[in-house]
Amino acid sequence: MTSKRPLLFASLKLRAVELPNRIAVPPMAQYLASDGFPVDHHLVNYGKFAQGGAGLVFVEATAVTREGRITNGCLGIWDDAHAKALQPITRFLKDNGSVPGLQIAHGGRKASVQRPWHGNGPLTAADLARGDQQWPVIGPSAVPLSDGWLMPKEAGAIERAALRDAFAAAAIRGLSAGFEVIEIHMAHGYLLHSFLSPLSNFRNDEYGGSREGRMRFPLEVAQAVRAAVPASNPVFVRIAAVDGIDGGWTMDDSVAFAHQLKRIGIDVVDCSSGGNSPRGATNANLQRAPGYQAPYAARIRQETGLRTMAVGLIREPELAEQLLQNESADIIAVGRQFLYNPFWARHAAQHFGLTGDFEDWPASYGWWLEKWEKGLRASGAAL
Repeated sequence: MTSKRPLLFASLKLRAVELPNRIAVPPMAQYLASDGFPVDHHLVNYGKFAQGGAGLVFVEATAVTREGRITNGCLGIWDDAHAKALQPITRFLKDNGSVPGLQIAHGGRKASVQRPWHGNGPLTAADLARGDQQWPVIGPSAVPLSDGWLMPKEAGAIERAALRDAFAAAAIRGLSAGFEVIEIHMAHGYLLHSFLSPLSNFRNDEYGGSREGRMRFPLEVAQAVRAAVPASNPVFVRIAAVDGIDGGWTMDDSVAFAHQLKRIGIDVVDCSSGGNSPRGATNANLQRAPGYQAPYAARIRQETGLRTMAVGLIREPELAEQLLQNESADIIAVGRQFLYNPFWARHAAQHFGLTGDFEDWPASYGWWLEKWEKGLRASGAAL
């Protein structure tokens, strides 16, 4: 046992919600929902992360309207029935020690597309033959993502009001489903990011043009969600800190935006990047390395005083701890590494000497594993 507990395993109080540690599983879409409803896979997928020791488990991007789904297989929360269907997941997460989080989202002009394993592009005749449906898309401007992509309708006053209200209603439904943290998706080229970025917002009215104009609608949504969510529950915002494309959204823009989010009462900025192009869902234009997006979280934290969540190839416990010790972030999001190893947090605790005989694992696992470890040691085999 270590004499000093690593920050990675220190609790964090966010309003009235307390995370048992600083390890989060960020939203990772599974594209397996049925008309927005979860299937058995979702309970197993998210449940194993809670069993694996993550302090905060986010459910994937969940659409605030039917047309806001990125693919036909995306989760939704545009109806009370969706909230009820998500309750077994939040209940299991809580029963296994994790705080459940919900990311509410709208795909914007990147909606109504293929599931990634079918191409991650516009729907084709083959997709429609498989049973997928196509629907109209919306964005800040009537400009498609690229050649061959659907032409979005420019969001007018009526559409903006309806979308703003849909985000607020989705947050309320999320709380009724048992989620304790709400995150607004404003990254990766989807609706709210597309308003922010000059690569996708070509308006010349009060919702475009200057940075202040482009921020206006996303801030209206953030304000509506913050007003709908009780003061006891934290609200996160996920941003694409940079577009990574010449002429796009920059880190200076993100800092200015974060100042405004703080004024509204947003609690944590989740710092991702990229995605406002047809090349991929997230940061396909950026050079990747362990912790490569952490500097975005560090700068926003330093310059605004907001808490931040760092993400991006954070695979090793030492790097996660270093980012916390350096005050680069308050929460560490470990994404695809949890898909590879759902018990990453338990193994990190072992790495730091915080658990000896699997006593912090689920009892039905720890009982077996303790005896397994003793048997291995008695036989001289390596663990």
